Amino acid sequence: MGKAAFYTRSLRPKQWIKNLIVLAPLVFSRNLFRQDMVGLSLLALGVFCLLSGAVYVFNDIVDYRQDRAHPIKRNRPIASGRIPRRGALAFGMVVAAGGLSIAALTDMSFFWVCLAYTGLMVFYSLGLKHMVVLDVLIISIGFVLRAMAGVEILKGTDPGVVMSPWLLVCTLFLALFLGFSKRRSELDLLAHKAGLHRRSLEDYSKEFLDAMIAVVTAATVIAYAIYTIWPGTVEKFNTRNLIYTIPFVVFGLFRYMYLVIMKNEGGSPSEILVSDAPLVVDIVLWVCVAGLVLYIS
Repeated sequence: MGKAAFYTRSLRPKQWIKNLIVLAPLVFSRNLFRQDMVGLSLLALGVFCLLSGAVYVFNDIVDYRQDRAHPIKRNRPIASGRIPRRGALAFGMVVAAGGLSIAALTDMSFFWVCLAYTGLMVFYSLGLKHMVVLDVLIISIGFVLRAMAGVEILKGTDPGVVMSPWLLVCTLFLALFLGFSKRRSELDLLAHKAGLHRRSLEDYSKEFLDAMIAVVTAATVIAYAIYTIWPGTVEKFNTRNLIYTIPFVVFGLFRYMYLVIMKNEGGSPSEILVSDAPLVVDIVLWVCVAGLVLYIS
């Protein structure tokens, strides 16, 4: 494998599935069949792939010593020494500058959200990730900023595109659910060495994380259920049928909890979401039913 391949791997393209949240405003604004809006949303997706990739590179540079003690992360290009840290830093800066430049040339409101996301993630890598609970909250806000960016890039073409506050709340709670689940899996994987890899893990326990997971799971279900029957939602889509998508959300969350608590999985949410067959089927069914409700009913 050549150097270029290792630099590409350092961007963690497998994690880019998380950026699909950028497309949520496109779908829920019912603009999925407008070519211009699809193009803008895909551009936003590409920008966030660049920005998140650059953030991963920077984070791996900061954490290279801890990653070397991790049974999986030690194989990453920077931790393994396959690419030099100085070269990785220059590469990450070029990628980030490219993403922000594209954002600025596209729409300034979109650019400011992108800049906020990048800055927040840099501060996370530099120290906020060591603060218990705040570490997961910061990551979750990153998902909310992705959703906001998806709105901002479309508003210039269609001012009627707005993000429902309930959808932002659902995004936040869902991200918290995934984040606390990941911390629990890290405790399982690293055991007594967890604190050596991530300082904040010293202040977590399985009991505390199980409680947090239960809280955010309930909050996610309730927030999503309210969103489906909220008067503004019913008026916007002219239907109450989104309520029929709730069972898929409930099953998806409970299935993920099962994998995390009973199977000790959850260390990589992006991998679980595409590898666990029942979860994949559930997500596909949710997409299909929600699509029918939004675009046909």
